[in-house]
Amino acid sequence: MSHPRNDASDNNNDTGGDDAFLERELDLAARGIELVKMEGRVFLRFSGEVRYEGLRVPYALVPARGVLAKPSKWRKMDLIARRALIEERTGDKALAELQLDAEEFVRDIAEQADDAGFDPRVFLGVLDELETSEPAEYVFERIRQRVEHAIEREQEERHAARTKESINLAEYPESFEVASRMQRKFIALLGPTNSGKTHRAMEALAKAKSGAYLAPLRLLALENYERLQAARPHGEPIKVSLITGEERRVVEGSTHVASTVEMLDSKTPIEVAVIDEIQMLADRDRGAAWTAAVCGAPASTVYLVGAPEARRAIEALAERLEVPLEVHVLKRMAPLAMEPGPVRKLSNLRRGDAVIAFSRRDVLMWRDMITEKGLSVATVYGNLSPEVRRAQAERFREGQADIVVGTDALAMGLNMPIARIVMTTAVKYNGVEEEEISAALAKQIAGRAGRYGVHEEGFVAGYDDDTHEVMRALMKEKIPPVPATGFAVAPSLEQLHRISSVTGETSLVKLLRRFVHNIDVPDGFFYPRITEDQNERAEWLDTLDLTVAEKFMLSLVPISSRVPMLQSAWEHWALALAKKKVSKLTPHPEGLFWKNLQEVEDTCRMYSAYAWLGYRAPEYFPSIEEAQQLAREASERVDSLLQQQNAATRKRQGGHASKPKRRA
Repeated sequence: MSHPRNDASDNNNDTGGDDAFLERELDLAARGIELVKMEGRVFLRFSGEVRYEGLRVPYALVPARGVLAKPSKWRKMDLIARRALIEERTGDKALAELQLDAEEFVRDIAEQADDAGFDPRVFLGVLDELETSEPAEYVFERIRQRVEHAIEREQEERHAARTKESINLAEYPESFEVASRMQRKFIALLGPTNSGKTHRAMEALAKAKSGAYLAPLRLLALENYERLQAARPHGEPIKVSLITGEERRVVEGSTHVASTVEMLDSKTPIEVAVIDEIQMLADRDRGAAWTAAVCGAPASTVYLVGAPEARRAIEALAERLEVPLEVHVLKRMAPLAMEPGPVRKLSNLRRGDAVIAFSRRDVLMWRDMITEKGLSVATVYGNLSPEVRRAQAERFREGQADIVVGTDALAMGLNMPIARIVMTTAVKYNGVEEEEISAALAKQIAGRAGRYGVHEEGFVAGYDDDTHEVMRALMKEKIPPVPATGFAVAPSLEQLHRISSVTGETSLVKLLRRFVHNIDVPDGFFYPRITEDQNERAEWLDTLDLTVAEKFMLSLVPISSRVPMLQSAWEHWALALAKKKVSKLTPHPEGLFWKNLQEVEDTCRMYSAYAWLGYRAPEYFPSIEEAQQLAREASERVDSLLQQQNAATRKRQGGHASKPKRRA
């Protein structure tokens, strides 16, 4: 094989002729050695051959000390100096060292390739074809990387194929054994807010011998738990339990349960199940819980309650599950209308108004501004616990508060006698940027106005001109239907263990990635989803000495990673579990009185998250009762602080403004 010889452009002062003379005189060719000028270097290349288990691998490589000089320096060297350098670098020892290195390399690559089922000649065949001045060790390293990448690619393809074989989402409904064997019937009660749909479903649930109410929020689970407790459909009280991620009120012999949708019991057959806010099937982060509830609720009759735009999705699911479906579309019982113009001034607010802002900071700011006008205010926002939200709503319901100021947390649950919704803005932060709210959210918030039996008509207004016009447009806009395919399915621990068993992987990040990218999705009707939060948590959890089950549990803890104190608590629990240490709650010796409102709210959320963990790993998080008691105390403290702040603001302003009348 011929290799590049001395480049004529570098041959000043006849260095090419001198080099040719040296090659002949030192008999380099006969020893398999070439003197080469290339890539701005003058170097030696040794040729040889390795034989290994039937393989014959020729090579042409630059030894470790094979680079002699740059061309400019080489030209300045006289013939004697060049000869001495070549003789020094081409001794028998240099040839033997390269031969040994090549033999070891060929053996390693051949064994690796053989183990992976590759032909080693694919990788080793280039050893006598490389046009490079790089020493052999760099060439070997590059080929090793090629082999490793090829093995990784082949392993990736093998693991992907095995994952696809292990989980087929077309069979997802069959994973709910009890429901899939039952003769079920779906009844869809669809309508806007204040159409009485939930009331009808809950009446049917109360009359049933056994049943479950599945809520989107702890607050709604709590409300309907108490609603069932108060019902006397057959003259006797209903035995009902409350089960949420953070709380269990289990009654012995209970026939009914009110729970959050994620806490679905898919094993115990019941007569009636009510799945509330069914349009949440389309929710980016939590939609999978509604998919699971529809597929897995083990009830003879399943009520699907929610917005009309969910109809097509419900029909598609019923057809796929081969469950008969009955659809009832309900209308609002109290009409809803836009006010002729915006509110514009605080003095134009009236009793029975609900003022909507989209952040905790703005809610508290509006509360203070309204309170300064002499009005009493109830406050509702997402960071508040269900207990505080309910206490604040109760104050408004009982007339102790003139106005309620809240976020869109008001849009779901919390039945309140709101006469008018006043939007301070139609723009909300979506986690990335500020954007105009959707027509669906605008209508859900607006629908809270005009409680049937309290207000004959509900009204909606913007506080300023722009917001008023945006709301007017959104109220007229048609809401797009919930997609009738691509229903979200979240990974279960059983599925991750199945993927782990066929691939040998224990990294949660890799298992989640395989679930999303490699499981079989024959027609896309069901589609794998994980949340961004879970994926981010998984990366950190993979650095700890935890089982797949422990990592999966910790990735789902309902706690905000954006609040430093809560993120710190979560990391502390994860680190303790990795060391198999028991995490007991140690309340601050001074209690909650040294904390400000935000800190008490966050402390309440931390206790709730601990209780969530406690129910799933009680041996490591045993202080469940303490967590719930401390969460209750924190909730009471939050409610007390909100009332104190209201009273303080009114006192500062004299608190003597005459109360406006509540609109009939």
